[in-house]
Amino acid sequence: MGDKKKMMVASSDEDDSDVEKNFALLTSREGESGRIEDGDHSAEEEEEDHDEEDGDLEESESGEEEEDGVDEEMSTMSFEEILKLQNKVGTKVFNEVAFDSSRSPRSSKKKRLNKNRPMEISAKKPAPFLRQVVPIKKPVVRDPRFDDLSGEYKPEIYEQTYKFISDIKQREKEIIQKKLKKTKRNGQKEKLQFLLKRLENQERARETREKQRERELQFKREQRARADQGARPFFLKKSDKKKLQLAEKYQDLKKSGKLEKFLSKKRKRNAGKDRRKLPKDLQGKTAS
Repeated sequence: MGDKKKMMVASSDEDDSDVEKNFALLTSREGESGRIEDGDHSAEEEEEDHDEEDGDLEESESGEEEEDGVDEEMSTMSFEEILKLQNKVGTKVFNEVAFDSSRSPRSSKKKRLNKNRPMEISAKKPAPFLRQVVPIKKPVVRDPRFDDLSGEYKPEIYEQTYKFISDIKQREKEIIQKKLKKTKRNGQKEKLQFLLKRLENQERARETREKQRERELQFKREQRARADQGARPFFLKKSDKKKLQLAEKYQDLKKSGKLEKFLSKKRKRNAGKDRRKLPKDLQGKTAS
């Protein structure tokens, strides 16, 4: 009985020693591979500026050698030995050595063999119909009249320089008025009326701008005169300027006899705005 016990203890010690040897062999291989990998990484960092392609190839080869060495060692061990080794060293350490689980998974993004080469597009993804290979600069339309490169914009100089445009528009207006009197077709009349109205609106807008500019110049002259007399200058707010414009507009309408017509239109417009703000039930009652 004593001999049998001694034999069993000896066999268990031999198994443990075999397991320890296998584990030591695996860890030594892993350490060597780690040192190889560190050496590869340091060499790669040193030679990265000179030759990036060789560094990438060495890294991939060293990773493949490590995996092949661990796989071969595991294939020679029996399942019982693997279980004993796992129970002895622990599951976490065993997985780190055997399956290399401590390392982060390799990125699926492929690296270029040379940084100076163009990126490879996957053949699995369909290319867009209108693929812009070389970026094309958009042609920028430049109007020298309103560009800052041509100098500061001054309305007085602009109006004086391009005064001939107003003369051309005035001649066009006279021609359209003559054609409108002679034309009998409704379609042609509508087109001519539209053009005539457009020219009249442009002329009215130009006159309004000139009046506004003249008003500002007059106000500056008054301020300059006040400053010469020793008074402090003051500046009008935008709201005050609008009030002055409305007062001047009312005076012009009163002189031309169109004030009542303008006020009735304005009342209708304001009533429509107020009606839209009311609830839908009350909108119908107010309209009726």
